[in-house]
Order: sequence, then C-alpha cells, then structure tokens
Amino acid sequence: MTLSDKNSYALKYGIIYAIIIAFILLVPLLVYTQLVTNVNEAKNEVQLQNKSFEIISKMQTYNPTSKDSYFDFPRFNRFRSGLYDENFKPIFTLIKELPPMSKDGYYSYKQKRFYLHTLEKDKYFGAKYLIVENESKNYEIYRMALFIGLMILLMLFGISYFIFKQFALPFEKVNKALDNFMKDSMHEINTPLSIINVNVDLYERKHGENRHFTRIKSASKTLSNIYNDMDYLIKQNTLDYPKESIDIGEFLDERIDYFKVVASQREIWLNSKIEKDLVIDFNKTKLQRVIDNTLSNAIKYSYEKSSIDISLLSYDNSILFEVKDYGVGIEKPQMIFERYYRENLDKGGFGIGLNIVKKIIDEEGVLLKIDSTPKKGSSFKYTFTKA
Repeated sequence: MTLSDKNSYALKYGIIYAIIIAFILLVPLLVYTQLVTNVNEAKNEVQLQNKSFEIISKMQTYNPTSKDSYFDFPRFNRFRSGLYDENFKPIFTLIKELPPMSKDGYYSYKQKRFYLHTLEKDKYFGAKYLIVENESKNYEIYRMALFIGLMILLMLFGISYFIFKQFALPFEKVNKALDNFMKDSMHEINTPLSIINVNVDLYERKHGENRHFTRIKSASKTLSNIYNDMDYLIKQNTLDYPKESIDIGEFLDERIDYFKVVASQREIWLNSKIEKDLVIDFNKTKLQRVIDNTLSNAIKYSYEKSSIDISLLSYDNSILFEVKDYGVGIEKPQMIFERYYRENLDKGGFGIGLNIVKKIIDEEGVLLKIDSTPKKGSSFKYTFTKA
C-alpha cells in the first residue's frame, strides 16, 4: 500500500464513517432544533399578543374630547403595528407588507410574524383591526444548528480519518515488505531466465532444432511474458514511460515471431496480414504489454491444431490491430479485465495480463472492441491513432 493508497483509503472510509455517525447524531439535533423552533414560535405569539393588548390599553386611555389632545401611537424597537379598516386599508401603520389574513390569530409570512386582533366597532379611530408585527428569530436557531452540525461533521471526519490512517499502517508495512520481496524475486528470476533463453538459442544455432529444447524455449517465453507483466505491474507507478515514434507493423512482426514457438507446441498457426509503414506515438514497453498479452491469451484459449488471424490495417487516421482466435471464447467479457479474474482455471496464469492491457489503453486513449462466442472464439480489435 503506497502513501497515496493509504491516504485514499483513510479518506474514503473516513468520509463514510463520519457520514454514518453524523447521521446518527444529527437526527436528534434536527429534532431538538424543531422543538426549539416551535417553542420560539409560541413565545413569539405570546409577545405579539401582549403588545396588541398594550396598544389597546393605551388607546383606551385616550380621551378625544380633551382640548388640544392628540394620540401618540405606541412605537417599539422590535415591534411594528398598525390600524386597518374592514378592507385592511391602513388608517395608521408602521408595517410595510401584510400577509393574507382573515381572522384573529398568529400568522407567519417570510421572515416576519404577525398577530391580528379585531377591535370593537367605531371605538378606535374607526379601525376594525389591529395588527402587530416583529422579526422571526428562527434563522438564528437554524444558523446555530447548522454551525453545530458542521462542527460535529468536521470533528467526526478528522477523528475517523486519523483512525483509519492508523488502521492502515500494518497493511502498509505488509504491502511494503511484499513489494520488496516481489522486486527481489523478480531480479533473481530475471538472471536464470535470461541464461536459459540465451543458451537455448545458442544450442539451436549449433545443433539445429530439437523438440525437447523447443519445449524448453516455449516454456521460457511463456514465463518471460509473465515476468514482464509482473515487472510492469511493480514499476508502473514509479517509472515514466515516454512515447516515441514506432513502426507498429515491424514491432508486431517481431512479437509474432517471438510467439511462434509457443504456438507451435499446440500446433496453432499464426496467420498475419500486416500493412507496412504504419507509425504511432507510443511507448514500446506499453505496446509490448498490449500485444504480448493479447497474443498470449489467444494462444492459451485456442483449440489445438487451430489458427489465429492477426491483422494490422489502416483506416483514415486510425490503425486497426485485430487478433482473432477460434477457441473456447469468453463467457463474461465484462469481467476479463478485473485483476486476478480467470475464466478458466485449468489454463493457468495469474489473471493480471488483461488488467494491465486495460489500464494502458485507457491511459493512451486506445479503443478496444471485443467480439466473442463461447466455443467458437474471440476477436480483440484495438484502434490506435496514427502519428
């Protein structure tokens, strides 16, 4: 497990764990917020009602027959009020906007709260209704609840991220030890494998072909392909793979020659139709992994004494590379790119070759189309862009 993998693991599960726990904790917070809001509304209604009684009380003390008398309508810091006729037309008001009203009671409108009180007829300056208004304080409750909720979420995420990061440490150590073991093993395998290949070639040049050595050569090439996959898998996140101009036709011819010995052991013919002078911008290591794994799988899953058709053709600005076999076919094409997935356990391998291919073609923008019929064969069609 690399540092980025560990951080990704801790981040992913930290978020999931924090959301689950936050949901458990936030539900009571929401219920509490709603209760506090209801209490605040009830308190606000009582305050508005008391203010309306206070205004009525002051109007009742006013004596309109007194000389030089005038009525100073009550004004408050947090409350506004007004007198209205039976059509809700203002006689005197400090309120800017009214909600639809019909009977006495408490009204909520936008961020304002209103209380409507019906007055005795022809007693209070010809007004029929007294309305008192104030601002709702619910937004302060919601703001505080939101702040508390966010603090809970952030604290839970921080704690969860730390816990899962620490939890990943043993796995990181095991994976690091395993990576080091794999790198050392790959290095130790490479030397004897190279010696086998060189000496088999030297023997054939000196004494001619020998069926026993041909089998050894075929097995060593199969092992080399597995080695190359493992080596690429280990180094893919640490090495850069620069692109270069590659004559894909020449490159493909070389790889076909390489696999002819492997195919001949099962009496499989490799038929090729390759256009010349087709150039792409690609990395040789990546291209070899794509071609080798495709040819290797085609040979592995072909019936004995059958053939494999390999073609490389040019279409406008594209190059079509196709490998078609007449073997067992694929029952679950959507699964073959999963790492360690093997559709037929009797065929051997580790199930990593096509996973590597999928990563490479996704990185390089190569299109792949697979046509397969069980017991009849499969076709892999790669579309490259010309240089």
